[in-house]
Amino acid sequence: MPQSLVTTGSHFLKSFTRGAAEELPWPRLKLTIEKKPKDKEHLIPRGRLNSTVGSSQKKHHPSDHITDVSNCVAGLQMADKQISLPAKLINGGIAGLIGVTCVFPIDLAKTRLQNQQNGSRLYNSMSDCLIKTIRSEGYFGMYRGAAVNLTLVTPEKAIKLAANDFFRHHLSKDGKLTLWKEMLAGCGAGTCQVIVTTPMEMLKIQLQDAGRIAAQRKLMPETVPAGTVETKSPTAMQLTRQLLSEKGIAGLYKGLGATLLRDVPFSIIYFPLFANLNNLGKKDADGPAPFYVSFISGCLAGSTAAVAVNPVDVIKTRLQSLNRASTEDTYNGVTDCIRKIMRNEGPSAFLKGAYCRALVIAPLFGIAQVVYFFGVGEFLLSLLPKKDN
Repeated sequence: MPQSLVTTGSHFLKSFTRGAAEELPWPRLKLTIEKKPKDKEHLIPRGRLNSTVGSSQKKHHPSDHITDVSNCVAGLQMADKQISLPAKLINGGIAGLIGVTCVFPIDLAKTRLQNQQNGSRLYNSMSDCLIKTIRSEGYFGMYRGAAVNLTLVTPEKAIKLAANDFFRHHLSKDGKLTLWKEMLAGCGAGTCQVIVTTPMEMLKIQLQDAGRIAAQRKLMPETVPAGTVETKSPTAMQLTRQLLSEKGIAGLYKGLGATLLRDVPFSIIYFPLFANLNNLGKKDADGPAPFYVSFISGCLAGSTAAVAVNPVDVIKTRLQSLNRASTEDTYNGVTDCIRKIMRNEGPSAFLKGAYCRALVIAPLFGIAQVVYFFGVGEFLLSLLPKKDN
């Protein structure tokens, strides 16, 4: 064969190979996932497809690079979707502890404002309630029931945030969720959390409202039945033993239906609203939002959802309160509570404590989302010693 023909053919093959590698439309390729790749997957940055894959110096055909990139992209997508449940639980717990410590006095005012009825009105506003509480019970009187909340808010917030992540993960398609699926994920999260929320709220409300009843005996003696003996406020453990001995486990879950009616709609509103507000503040479509955007989104979504479900929160608070003054109504269920409130106090009673609830929930969920997105749980788990395989 003539030498010129060999040289010409060699140049032609080199030009063809280089042209195929340079002109191949890489971004428009449909990437496929190999179920059992033979080689170990390595991450290849976009735009560097010609770099060496792995530690081997073996030259690859362009089709081999396509397979490697598809495996890498698939691995990145799966990594973004993976849920570290222990980390989410830790994040939710830490956020709950910080949030409750900051806003518990406002929550106490909310409970007392919602529980007082027209015939035994003791407090005129949130500030009036807090001032009278400090005068009659001292500074720590504002933290009545805080121990119950601090103990149970960790599993409650952890379950709520982790359940929402779990449902969003399984309902998403290609990393995207429709509005209805976002609402469905929130519904699942709200349903899961009532396992802890109901007994926590039941005990907390008794402890928070005990100061109101005691203050009524001193300032409004006409509301106390004749011959009533003043008793010392019980502790959370005493209340738990009393409820379990008298009514069994059902005693701790009084008001479960009202709690579901409050927490499920709250989560349906909160989680989709937060996700969409948070997406508006993203600088990059693929990157996370800055922490201040997550905080503001959590505050806005939380306060909006809190005010929206406040009427059901009033009903739940009334149903779960065990001690009442002689002039106050008692209730046999959700419908009976709605009927009596409408008849005796009017529709405006369903908005009692709404601004207090917004002030409680806004920073509570704002703090929760900041801790969540900072990944405090992931950092703590990274400090643990890893097991050798």
